[in-house]
Amino acid sequence: MTSRSDTERLREVFADTARDITPSPVPLASIARTARTRRRRRAAATAVGAAALLVPLTATAVHLTTASDRVAVPPAAIVTPSPTAAPPSTPPPPVASPLHVVKPGQRVRPAPGTELWLTEEGKHWSVPGDPDQFRSVTDGNLDMSVPGVSAQIESTDGRFFMSGVYYGSRDAARVEIVTAAGPVTATLVTLTDRPGWGAWYATAESVPENGEDFVRSVTLYDSAGKPLSELPMSGGGGAPDGAAIGGASR
Repeated sequence: MTSRSDTERLREVFADTARDITPSPVPLASIARTARTRRRRRAAATAVGAAALLVPLTATAVHLTTASDRVAVPPAAIVTPSPTAAPPSTPPPPVASPLHVVKPGQRVRPAPGTELWLTEEGKHWSVPGDPDQFRSVTDGNLDMSVPGVSAQIESTDGRFFMSGVYYGSRDAARVEIVTAAGPVTATLVTLTDRPGWGAWYATAESVPENGEDFVRSVTLYDSAGKPLSELPMSGGGGAPDGAAIGGASR
């Protein structure tokens, strides 16, 4: 009984003492600051951990993207600049035959002892031993409506004297004779009123080994270098007037 009473008295003393004690206020602001600090630390730690986890993934993604780019994108082509193309060369203009404009009966001397002159009727010429020869342009042997050329070939004093009549075109500008020694450009002779016909002549050294085959052809060209008429030659003798071939009416 005695011990129980002592216990009860102690409780009463403690109770009275506790009632006399005024408790201090709870530090709520400090507790709140501490809680916020702890939350920030936990968030930072979480972010660091997440970043650490993402680094391998990022490296892998970068590696895969780089590898994919290497496969998908071909290497740049090496372009070699092409050299600048030279502009096409323009062919030189055709060389026209020398031209003598003469009055009727005015004589031209192509070689010593040789003369050529024109009248309204046609071509006249003389060579040593055979003077006063004539080819008419009015007797109907030449078709003056189409371009043509005739030729007479004579050998005298170790030279060839070649001559003829061209006709049928007011644009006739050159006569070329193809010989065994190469091409020869003839000289043209026309009257002052340019009647649409004229004469041509040329000289060349004789070539004994070729004999009468020295002259191969005679061709008439216009001012643009286009052939108007060609006269093939067989042997060295003269071709008959009007034997020209080819050409259109001009």
